[in-house]
Amino acid sequence: MANRPTRTRGLTLQHQQQQSRARWTTHLTEILVNLMVDQVHKGNRKNHNFGKKAWKYMCDEFHKRTGLKWDKEQLKNRGAVLRRIYVTVTSLLDRSDFSWDESTGAIVASDEVWAEYVKEHPDSETLKVSGCPIYKELCTIFSEPPTNGKHDHPAEHEGGDPNSRPPEQEVSSSDSEEANDAINDQETIQPSTPSTTGIRKRGRKGIDDAIAGAILEMAAASKLRTAATQQHNARYTIANCIAELDKMQGVDEQVYFAALDLFNKPIAREVFLSLKGEKRLIWLLRKCTSDPVH
Repeated sequence: MANRPTRTRGLTLQHQQQQSRARWTTHLTEILVNLMVDQVHKGNRKNHNFGKKAWKYMCDEFHKRTGLKWDKEQLKNRGAVLRRIYVTVTSLLDRSDFSWDESTGAIVASDEVWAEYVKEHPDSETLKVSGCPIYKELCTIFSEPPTNGKHDHPAEHEGGDPNSRPPEQEVSSSDSEEANDAINDQETIQPSTPSTTGIRKRGRKGIDDAIAGAILEMAAASKLRTAATQQHNARYTIANCIAELDKMQGVDEQVYFAALDLFNKPIAREVFLSLKGEKRLIWLLRKCTSDPVH
């Protein structure tokens, strides 16, 4: 019995440690990005930053959607990583040889252009492989003025180094509370001394690793969605519908050829293959005799 208070304190400490470590996944990142986009659309981004009320709303809503009660600093640190991704990708796309494919999230350029760029910027290899599937949303959140999803690149990024820090004006505002913590603590500029220089470099490397990890996570999620869509489309093909139609009994010639026209509609194909037994024939007869196929 004497050990029970100690065990309780240990469990509480373990829970607090789990809460303090924000382990971001692609799904959690997308939830935060969607919340930030929503706040931009509601006009709650002022002077390049979100206000206290906006961050409180995002923390509360993030908790509702995920069950994770992460605080404002944890969400803002992830926002700082996303800002760095935005600046990096925007600087890359300001070059005439690069473009962004919205449908796939890929950053497109010839092999020769990529090879030359990666030689100058080795950290960009991740972008070459994975692209940036959420760049449209990042433009909405971080571009100045907000573009609400349009890919207008701020002039200050033209010709910039994608490994550079975000422009100072992005973290400066009349709201001193927001200005002080808009950038991750790991990247706070300190007097250059032998000891602080090493710490600052390690902090920047941690941020760069986080950026690379976030991009890989988002790319993996995009590939999974694409694979799921392809798998779904492969199941509900016209060929599969015809194969099932040929197995059915009681289908006369008129209904048969009307069904072939009906199968031009993706939704009709999915319904037809999803129905079983007599329900499939009843649905087919009703569609092919009472509803003219357009």
